[in-house]
Amino acid sequence: MSWCYCAKPLTLQLQPRTASSIHSHVGGVTVTTSTLSVRSPSPLVFTHNLHFQRKLKRASTTIRCSSALTPQLKSTLDKVIASNKVVLFMKGTKDFPQCGFSNTVVQILKSLNVPFETINVLENDMLRQGLKEYSSWPTFPQLYIEGEFFGGCDITVEAYQNGQLQELLEKAMLS
Repeated sequence: MSWCYCAKPLTLQLQPRTASSIHSHVGGVTVTTSTLSVRSPSPLVFTHNLHFQRKLKRASTTIRCSSALTPQLKSTLDKVIASNKVVLFMKGTKDFPQCGFSNTVVQILKSLNVPFETINVLENDMLRQGLKEYSSWPTFPQLYIEGEFFGGCDITVEAYQNGQLQELLEKAMLS
């Protein structure tokens, strides 16, 4: 009996059978979850926390999917965000951004001479997926100011252009 795990995203179209559990069959694999609610017909992508359990009565595998935002990750994110006045979760680092949107926000913050910390979400898939749940924001970069989610690139650019970002950051630096 062999086991394998693939870190690439697995896209599955799920069909609910009951209100408390969802099952799907893909190429001899049965996917079951009891904590997920499906509200749209669009495919869901599961990329983390897949647990494989071999069924003895059938020749299929059960995969149990759960949230990427574990209690431990939530606690860590709470601490990182609370301990820094300005935190940017981005693709790459402030010295080597690996995404144009991340680079734009880095350049804005640097132009305002604001001290800020960056966290590279490309280094940890669990962090990247969990942070999307934590902020309820699906893309990166994600800017946090004084413990609050501020927004992504578009919101940051708009706030910079109308002066709101400078004002908010000045207040944050004085507190």
